[in-house]
Amino acid sequence: MRLILRSRQIAAILLLLSTALLSSACASLVSNAASGLADNLSSAILNQDDPDTVRAGMPSYMLLMDSFVEGSPDDPAMLGAAANLYASYGAVFVDDAARASRLTSRARDYAQRGICATYLAACNWRELNYDDFVATLAGLTDRHGDAVYDYIFATLAYLRAHSSDWNSLAELPQAEALVKRYLEISGDSANGAAHMYLGIILTLRPPALGGKPEEARMHFEKAIALSAGRDLSAKVEFAKGYAKLLYERELHDQLVNEVLEASPYEQGKTLTNVLAQEEALQLRAAADDYF
Repeated sequence: MRLILRSRQIAAILLLLSTALLSSACASLVSNAASGLADNLSSAILNQDDPDTVRAGMPSYMLLMDSFVEGSPDDPAMLGAAANLYASYGAVFVDDAARASRLTSRARDYAQRGICATYLAACNWRELNYDDFVATLAGLTDRHGDAVYDYIFATLAYLRAHSSDWNSLAELPQAEALVKRYLEISGDSANGAAHMYLGIILTLRPPALGGKPEEARMHFEKAIALSAGRDLSAKVEFAKGYAKLLYERELHDQLVNEVLEASPYEQGKTLTNVLAQEEALQLRAAADDYF
């Protein structure tokens, strides 16, 4: 995207005498600045160690992202940034079910528009049955990776906010297929968190209803290994999704203790690590009653 924007800026410099082209160049420069701000905002949030500050401040920036999307309605990067912000806030910081539903729905709408802008077969993903949905995945390539990841993240936030709706849970097989395809097309450049997401999906249902805990364990362990153990949320989800599901108390306690003993400070992961430690404390406090 940045290469495209640089090309537009060069063209604008060469054609300054054309008012129309100058206006177009200005629009591109604004888009570039907004994209940079979105990246910096995301980094600032992820490196914040006080969740309450993020909880209080994010709504203002969500409105700011809305304004950026209004200015660049077909920009996949901008739509993805807005989707991630809404999904994160709706899934993590909102306790009211109706509000979480609205926010994560907006997140998924933004993500849908983002992937649709780069891959037309994705435009009606939400209306397709499983077989037709899977058939569209063959055309995805590594150039679609970022938009696919944004859609995965927004979809999982949406499904978590709608976990009491059986119609939403029926989308889990599609989500599983999409994460696996993302890992295929992205190869070594894949975001390691995708393995954690796949582990979560595979343990949301018990084995009798299609859950795959042993496959999930492999993905949780992969997510932990790829972050060298510094993504504490992967260990928490491993404890919640796998160890609790199979009543493995020793593994559960080991993971929880590792999370609580670790430093949460890690570039790009500090906020999620602090939240993971808060959840680990809850898991430890409830362990005796659960096991």
